Order: sequence, then structure tokens, then C-alpha cells
Amino acid sequence: MTKSSKFAASLAVAVCLTGWAGSAAASDFTSRSGGASETEMLSRSNPLPADGLAFVRPVLTGIMYRAGFKGGDKSRTGLSTAQRGQLCEAGFSGAFYADFGKNTDYGQTSCGSGALNYESARSSRPAAVMKAVHDRITDSGGPILVHCMWGVHASGALSAMALVQFCDWSEARAKAYWDEARNGAPCSGGCDAWIDAKFDKFKFDPALKISTNQQAAICPK
Repeated sequence: MTKSSKFAASLAVAVCLTGWAGSAAASDFTSRSGGASETEMLSRSNPLPADGLAFVRPVLTGIMYRAGFKGGDKSRTGLSTAQRGQLCEAGFSGAFYADFGKNTDYGQTSCGSGALNYESARSSRPAAVMKAVHDRITDSGGPILVHCMWGVHASGALSAMALVQFCDWSEARAKAYWDEARNGAPCSGGCDAWIDAKFDKFKFDPALKISTNQQAAICPK
């Protein structure tokens, strides 16, 4: 059985056993209403919190979402002022640009709904993102968007690590999820080697462990 089929099978079994049919309104990015379905996690056309994004997918419902740019971000300047404003108005409190971001203007964007803090991230140094996600889980703040150029490699790696850190997923299951959500995009040096190298830099942090009730509100089933 391939990594992809193992991931799909594990989620399918969980949905069958629990009878869980999905989260609340798909456009509500802030609701911690139970974990995302396999379809939502792998869909290429979920609702967008900001124009110009691609592959927007829930990772931890109401807490963490992933994305890329339609057509990539060849200039590597990251989210525009308008996109940051739209994310802020959608209730997001933070965004991370993973592994790219040359010439990107990071900082805070204020809106009627609050403020969005935009930062850089590295998939080979995931600790800062894990801490930010934990802060959102424990302080009831708005969700975080983790994005990269295309929305399939670096953002997916950080998402897979978050599922291990917060949802008790095994590393094998998380890697299978990353592989399935990669949409067939190639990897320099081979995809197994690429994701293995990223996970070599990740370590589960017991200090960021969350409760069973918290997991039930945000983790995939």
C-alpha cells in the first residue's frame, strides 16, 4: 500500500467509525467545530479567505490553514497589502511565508476585526510555527495561514508536523498526508528524501501537548 492510500484509508476508517460528516460552514475559518474531512484537507478548491490564493486547505479547524499563490510567487514578495487585509477581516491573526519571502515586507496589518501579524518561516526550523499554533489553540485567538510559493511543499511539511505535534498522528501518517496533498508536484532530490529531511529537523515538544477536548475541536477525524 502506498503512502497516499494509507493516509486515505486511515481517514476513511475514522470517518466511518465516528459518523463524522465534516465541519460547520466552510467559509467560517475561525470556528473550532470539529476536524476537517479528508475531502477538505485535500481539495484544490476550498473557499478562499483572500483573493489570489491557491490550494487553501484546513489543517486544524479554526486554528491552522495552508495555501499557496495562484501561479506561484515568482517575485517572492509574499502576501500583498490587500491580501493581508482580507485575511485580517476573515478573522486570521497570523500568517507565515514558508521557505521563500525574498523582498517580502513583513509586519502587522490592522483591520476592523483585529490585526494580522505576517512573519517568515522555514520548514526546516518548525519550532516557531508550532509555538504560534499552540498559542492560538490556548488563547482563543484567530487562525494562522501557513503558505509557501505553490502551497504544496513547505506549507504541507509544516502542516504535517502540526498534525504530529497536536493531533497524535504518527510520522508515517503525516508524511502520507503530505505526499497526497502534494498534487504530484516534483521534489528536488526525490520526494521521499525531501520530506524525510524536513522531518529530521522536527521534534515533538511535550510542552505543546494539548488536551483531548482541544484535539476533538480541531483535529481531523
